[in-house]
Amino acid sequence: MSNQSQGIQALLAAEKSAAEIVAKARKRKATRLKQAKDEAEAEIAAFKSEREAQFQAHVKAHEGDTTQIAQRLKEETNTKLVAIDNDAAQHKQAVINKLLEYVCDVKAELHINVRD
Repeated sequence: MSNQSQGIQALLAAEKSAAEIVAKARKRKATRLKQAKDEAEAEIAAFKSEREAQFQAHVKAHEGDTTQIAQRLKEETNTKLVAIDNDAAQHKQAVINKLLEYVCDVKAELHINVRD
């Protein structure tokens, strides 16, 4: 009987020891996961700051180009507007004469859909 009791005690002790080992392993796993998460967040933050710095450098490098392009577009627009104004002034009288001709010289004709 005492052998059975000792065997049960040994099994209980082994079970308790195994439970402690499993608990420690879970704790180590949780700690390692938290550490890995922190490392990943730090790596992401470093990468993000590096890319932001590259973007800012790119923006600064091309900032002058934007101003020059805007100035060139403004000049081209002004040139085209002047050309349009010149064309309008040049053809103004001819257009007025054509409009007066169409309005004043009305030819009375029956519409093609009118049946006899």
